[in-house]
Amino acid sequence: MIIGQGMTFVVIGLALGWAGAVFLTRALAELLFKVTPTDPATFWGVSFLFLCAALIACYIPARRAVRIDPIVALRST
Repeated sequence: MIIGQGMTFVVIGLALGWAGAVFLTRALAELLFKVTPTDPATFWGVSFLFLCAALIACYIPARRAVRIDPIVALRST
């Protein structure tokens, strides 16, 4: 549940980031060297790295939450 909720925000962010990047790369095209402004390998590579980092960031709190005994957590509140 924790991973699913976190990854939902990541997917929304990636979609918005792709849309923004497509428009902004045209403005930065003159600064790129030997890469086209909409290079698919760059878009997919950066997206994959971002997804991996987000998955790790969601997995660590989820693993901690699974280790806690539900009865102990309910009694402490």
